[in-house]
Amino acid sequence: MNEIIQAEHVTFEYRSEEERQLLVLDDVSLSVKKGEFLSVLGHNGSGKSTLAKHFNAILLPKSGKVLVEGMDTTDEERLFDIRQRVGMVFQNPDNQIVATIVEEDVAFALENLGVEPKEIRRRVDQALKDVEMYDFREHAPHQLSGGQKQRVAIAGILAMRPDCIVLDEPTAMLDPKGRREVLKTIRALNREHGTTVVLITHYMDEAVQSDRVVVIDHGKLLLDGTPREIFSQVELLKEVGLDVPQVTELIYELKQEGLDLPDGVLTEDECAGVLRNLLDQIKKGG
Repeated sequence: MNEIIQAEHVTFEYRSEEERQLLVLDDVSLSVKKGEFLSVLGHNGSGKSTLAKHFNAILLPKSGKVLVEGMDTTDEERLFDIRQRVGMVFQNPDNQIVATIVEEDVAFALENLGVEPKEIRRRVDQALKDVEMYDFREHAPHQLSGGQKQRVAIAGILAMRPDCIVLDEPTAMLDPKGRREVLKTIRALNREHGTTVVLITHYMDEAVQSDRVVVIDHGKLLLDGTPREIFSQVELLKEVGLDVPQVTELIYELKQEGLDLPDGVLTEDECAGVLRNLLDQIKKGG
């Protein structure tokens, strides 16, 4: 089976304070392939975080189903296995850090599972090396920066050896340096270790670095494609309250002024190349 996660016609509702049912996910079908780096975009309240919480059975669908490596998330007897396969990292690392020493925090879940001490030591050391936090193993988490704390939280999930990590806006509370640190870690886990990554984000420059992007709007799956395919649809993204990468926006605005430029420019290097070619054409024409 090539898919690690399959969501099939998932519908989910929250109950409001007024006891009204609020439809959050509306017939969403989505699959995540093994080894894939998938970004999920959507404005606040679109349903993207709610969808993420279905991937390891924190939430269960009202109708439809979610399968993790073929296991139905509504099967209580498989809950442990499902959460072994899919780990979850949340927005605020302080909510996931429970110990006063970094290596003890990473070991916490393994100790509760009764893993042998030698194996715990091996997994903790490897997980901290994977997120480049091994040198901080004896530090107190409260002494770390936001980005470092988030990397420790990721290490705690990695030590569990999941096949997939779902990250729910893990950089939302971080400064630019912390964001870069965490994103570098996520990319390395995916590319060097083959870990499947589902990244819930509202930062377009993060989504650009993924293999595939989906856009959720008002609980429905609106777009699904490569970053270049998705960010070429500038007007549609703006209609649903989303931005595009700054370089994509620049090229789009220049095209609106009548310049003949390609769609789907995503990086600064691509943008520089396109503008250089444009200037060369102008010089030749002049």
